[in-house]
This record gives sequence, structure tokens and C-alpha cells, in this order.
Amino acid sequence: MEERNERYLKRIDSPRALKELTVEELRVYCDEVRRYIIDACSVNPGHLGSSLGAVELAAALHYVFDTPDDRIVWDVGHQTYAHKIITGRREAFLRQRTLEGISGFPRMAESPYDAFGGGHASVSISAALGMAEAARLRGEQHRIVAVIGDGSMTGGLAFEGLNNAGADPKSNLLVILNDNNMAIDRATGALKSYLVKITSSVRYNRCKQRLWSLLSHTPRLLRLLQKTGTAVKQALLNKSNLFESLNFRYFGPIDGHNLPELVRTLRALRDIEGPKLLHVLTLKGKGYGPAEQDQTTWHAPGRFNPETGERYASPSEKARYQDVFGETLVELARADRRIVGITAAMPSGCGLTRLMQEMPDRCFDVGIAEGHAVTFSAGLAAAGMVPFCAIYSTFMQRAFDNVIHDVAIQGLPVVFCLDRGGLVGEDGVTHHGFFDLAAFAAVPSLTVAAPMDEIELRNLLYTASQAGSPWMIRYPRGCGEGADWRGRPFERIETGRGRCLREGERVALLTIGTVGGAAARAVERAAAQGVRAAHYDLRFARPLDTELLTQVAARFERVVTVEDGMLRGGVGEAVAAFLAEQGFRGRIDRLGIPDRWVGQGKPAELYAACGYDEESILAALLDR
Repeated sequence: MEERNERYLKRIDSPRALKELTVEELRVYCDEVRRYIIDACSVNPGHLGSSLGAVELAAALHYVFDTPDDRIVWDVGHQTYAHKIITGRREAFLRQRTLEGISGFPRMAESPYDAFGGGHASVSISAALGMAEAARLRGEQHRIVAVIGDGSMTGGLAFEGLNNAGADPKSNLLVILNDNNMAIDRATGALKSYLVKITSSVRYNRCKQRLWSLLSHTPRLLRLLQKTGTAVKQALLNKSNLFESLNFRYFGPIDGHNLPELVRTLRALRDIEGPKLLHVLTLKGKGYGPAEQDQTTWHAPGRFNPETGERYASPSEKARYQDVFGETLVELARADRRIVGITAAMPSGCGLTRLMQEMPDRCFDVGIAEGHAVTFSAGLAAAGMVPFCAIYSTFMQRAFDNVIHDVAIQGLPVVFCLDRGGLVGEDGVTHHGFFDLAAFAAVPSLTVAAPMDEIELRNLLYTASQAGSPWMIRYPRGCGEGADWRGRPFERIETGRGRCLREGERVALLTIGTVGGAAARAVERAAAQGVRAAHYDLRFARPLDTELLTQVAARFERVVTVEDGMLRGGVGEAVAAFLAEQGFRGRIDRLGIPDRWVGQGKPAELYAACGYDEESILAALLDR
């Protein structure tokens, strides 16, 4: 990183040191932190935009509150880069999201300042409420703050937390709504419209600006005026404030980049008891022109030139799996008016933007609400539509009951498209999609498939659209093998039927999903060394191709299974159980993700660490 003339950045290694600055010095420090984040992320990519928007908020919180005794719970987690730098991880931040480096999200095991782990949305209010109640029960004086933003307030869990906290006036909790009108893509839904109405009310803001200096100077005056604030807001907005209806004292909105106002307001709110919510307005990508202008792209832009804003996209002629999904879905939707697309705040990440642009009335972004996305899809299916519900694998975990109760039990033709299946790389343990095969393959009536390449994904999507029953197709992040898939005629795949890719003897290699590409290369290399292994692509985790497995049991002495998923309860375990029932007495070696948590790193590094990269597969075939 380029050396810069920094007055405060290298002096501050803890919140205690931060408190020695004046508010004006704190503003300069925030500018230095913002530049440091930009420079670091330009060479070691991460979630840039959200963290740039939360620099002043992080600094003000640590400036006013006595962390780590006071607890700050960050929602989602990718807005915490300034928080990490302030809390003694400035140098470690240069290695964030790398193998053996620090996480890009809050981790309790990483620092006492990370009060609660983050990665998935909408958890902060519930977790912070639990901490507040624990402090009350133990007679401790910790102040508890939940910072929620980036679209996370749309999640049902956030409202469950608000409902529970508001029911008890003794819940000493401060919720900060970091409102930037964005998730990864533009925020959607009625809550977004409501917040825009609050922040754009001319009469309300004029009155608020006149009163806020009085409201902010003393807690006593603040409490007095707050008692009459609801009536004033109702008169100005002509409706009740949503948060005050849930028994939260509502303050704001205030400018989240105005440090003096932030510090003054947080000091005033610090000692007010009971549940309260501060509405803070921030700009995603604040302080970096390209990130402010294209907030979706610069949510996580990859490597870039910090001076010019030029992004260094890796040159590749291979399509990403999300693009194969997106383009194929548009083709299918053109031919079948029943087909609709649903996503939970991930239209660009899942590849649904194409359908949104061409058929906006047939594509639904429901916000960060995975359970609702699934049951909404079930309702569409029950009324005769064919919904394709696209959600990242790690986030679909939050809708497990909805898949079972609302779709599978009723046999509704919803097609679940699970992006980011398997090990996703630098986002780490909270974002790996390694439970899907093991978890969902246990659900009766749900077909669970995993394509080996782009053509297989295309054909599985077509097959699922015609099936008339619940389907789930999982595929990884990133590019495929480079197969020529565009414009190919669709081919229907027989449900539960695998395929033989290479004949062999003595050793059978059984793979599922895109890991089959590395396996095929390992089989070629093994053959060059005298081991002629057969290679079968299972395609389906449920139902298993029992006819194929019966033939394998009869013909081979040894079986090797490979999956980009958990070994415990996974496909290899199901294969081993079936072969045992058939009386197979040969050896079975299962390669996949071991029974432990896997951290962050480049995908190739993680595959090797877990023992199912090409070299590991080759070693298994050669029995080394």
C-alpha cells in the first residue's frame, strides 16, 4: 500500500486512544481510516461500499461508549471494517479474508470488541436484547447497542427482536438503524418507502432541525420532550411512527456522516433507559466517487485501482454459473408464462437482473426475508405458477422449515436454485454453502440435484420446469468449465439418473456437482500412471441412482466418492449406506468437507485443506 501522510491512523490502536482525540481530530481520523480501507481493499478485495458508509458511525460509537464493556452488535457484519481498524486490527486488516488472516465479519473468537458474530442479516436486535437482559439479571451496567442496516431491517427476525424488546420497558437497548436505502442492490418493499417518507418529510425535518439542538444537549430535556414527541410526529406525518408503535423511543433521522451531531446525539441517548431507536442516514460508498455512483457494483468490487476506480476484472471466457442460470431462466420464461423468479435481496448476485429487466412483472425481490421468499413461492405454485426461487445456499438455511412445511409436504412445484453451494472462499465460515446436500437430501418428495457443468445446469433447469414437483438445484460461486452451453437445445434429464463418464476397472469414482471437473482431470492423470478408474457423475443427491450403485457394487473392488459438501450426512455417506445394504465388501473412501468449521481463503486453498482438490482425488485413486 502507498505510504500516506497520516496524522492519527497509526497512533490509534484502541478505542481508549480514540477518546483522546477532539471531535475535529476524530473527523480527520475518519478520513484517514476511509482512505486506508480503500487502499487495502483495492489489492485484497472485500465488502467495500457498506464499510465506507459506516466509518463515522463506528468511530462515534467507540468514542462515546466504553467498549468492550459496552457491547456493540453489528448486523450483517460487512459494515465493520472501520470497527476492526479502531479495535487494534489495523495491520491485520491487510490480511482480512485470507487463509490464516482475520475474518471479513465480526467473530467473537477474534476480538473482545466483536460482541457477537455476524455474517447473516437481521440478527443484531435479538442478540443485543439477550445481552441487555443478561446484564440486567446479573446486575451489570453494560450498555448494549445493535447496529442494523444494509436492508437487514426487512428480515422477519429483526421485527421479532423489536417486538420482544418493545414489550418490556426495562429492556435497556439502543438500536441504530443505519439507513442507506440499500442491501446489495437497491432496497425494496414497504419499509423502504416508509423510511423514505420519514426522511423526506419537509415539515417534519424543518421542525426536527429546530428542536434537535435542544433534544441533544441534555438527557433530562431529551426525555421531557420525547414524551410529547409522538403527538408532534403524528401531526406532521399524519400517522403513527412504526417504531414508537412497538414501544421504542424514536430519535432522528440524523446525518450519519456529521460527527459532531453523531457524538452529541449518542452521548444524549447513552444514559436514557428503555428501548430506543436512532435513525441514522448514511451513504453507501461514502467518500469514494465510484462507490457512491454505482453502489451495487462497489458493494464488493474485487481488485481495483484506488486512484482511477478502474476495476481489474479477471479475464475469462467462461460464464459464471449465476449467468447460466439467469440467461436460461429468461429463455424458459419466454416459452412458459407460468414461470416467475423470486429472490431475497440478491437479484444481481443470483443472476435475476436479466429477468427483472425483460419481465419486471414476473420477477420479485422480497428483501432480506428468505422464509417469506420460500412460502411466497409456495403460494405462487399453489395458484398455478412455476416459481424459480433463487437464494444463496448459506441463506437458504434460514428457510429450512418453510421448504419442508410449505413446499415439500404439499408437493408444490417450486424450483429452488441454490447459488454459492459448497466452499465459497474468502467470505468464510458464515457464507460457505456446505450443509445443503446433507440437509435437504433428507426431505421426502424433494428432488436435489447438482450439475457438473454449465450444460448440465441448463438442462436441469429445463427438467425442473417441467417436473411438476419440488426441486432443488445447487451450484457453486464462480465460473464453470467453459462448456459451450449457449443456444443448445434443451434436453430433459431423467430424475434420479446418473451417468458414466469413463469406463474403468477395480476402482469407481463417484462424484456429484462441479467437483466432477477436477475429478475428471484426476482420472486422466491416474490412467497415465496405470490406474484405470471408472468415473460416474451421480447428478442427484436425492433420489440416488440405485441402479447405477447396484452395478458399481457388483463390478468394483474400491469406491471413492467426492462432494463439495459435508461428509457427515452427505452424499458419500448415503452411497456407503446403500452399498453396505447391497453386501459390498470393498473399501469406500469419502472425500469432502470434514466435520469441522472451515474458515476463509481462496477456494483452491480450502479444497486442498479439506482434501478434495485434484491432487487429493488423484492420491485417493492411486491409494496413496
